[in-house]
Amino acid sequence: MTPSIELQSDTLRCEIAPALGGAIAGLWLGDIAVLRSTPTKALTSARQAGSYPLVPFSNRMGHASLKWAGTSHPLVQNNGDEPHAIHGVGWQRPWAVLEADQHFALLSYEHKADASWPFAFDTSQAFKLSANQLEMTLSITNQSDATAPVGLGWHPYFVKRSGSRISFKASGRWEMSAEKLPTHQLVASGLDCDCAVLDVDHCFEGWTGVLHLQDEKLQTRISSSLQRLVVYTNQTRNFVAIEPVSHVNNALNLMTSSGASAESLGVRVLQAGESMSAQMSIHVEHAL
Repeated sequence: MTPSIELQSDTLRCEIAPALGGAIAGLWLGDIAVLRSTPTKALTSARQAGSYPLVPFSNRMGHASLKWAGTSHPLVQNNGDEPHAIHGVGWQRPWAVLEADQHFALLSYEHKADASWPFAFDTSQAFKLSANQLEMTLSITNQSDATAPVGLGWHPYFVKRSGSRISFKASGRWEMSAEKLPTHQLVASGLDCDCAVLDVDHCFEGWTGVLHLQDEKLQTRISSSLQRLVVYTNQTRNFVAIEPVSHVNNALNLMTSSGASAESLGVRVLQAGESMSAQMSIHVEHAL
């Protein structure tokens, strides 16, 4: 098993677990956990980690079925009893370490077409740690011979404390069915509320790319080049999942059922050899 990587600045520390889906095991400001944080040796799955990459799609692919270019592709139901395929394949595969030092790490994963995803691709993650900020870049290149749909994102779990408050601006929100699949979009301005009373599991459209999370210990700013945001928490959870993503949940199946275009739902269609990248950063300071 590839050992964990530890990035360290004057104030921030980040532990990465390449073998567990290229996940971030933990992120700490001093001794305060920013993300839900567990040492790598105590993790058995990326789903227990502080964050993991979403590639080559985010959230759920309804009923583990993909229809693309006139062909139906059954996918693997990869999350227990849930009937869907979820969060792509990167989070369940080991990543190779291409470069690592005290402040920077570069990981890669090469995917050959299989039952989980029928298109070959290469993907990489770059992590750069500075005094108060973790910067991440996630990239993918279509290595199949045909055009392929792709999406990117991150799934960080931020610690929810008694005084946690979330605020961001958006233009819309997708409503969800009992199957946890999107049904229709409503006008929504984002969120500005205490996390303790929040019950949400939705994809927001038109995100401005900046979100603030503040509590009695930390002031955190999450920013991204992506324009959609999935937020998930409720009163039973001790975390707030704040997920910058490139496309709407179940977007590929929504294209088929609604006739919506790939562009309108955020799906990138890559030609053979074409690439896509996205950025995300977490800036954190002690609360005043």
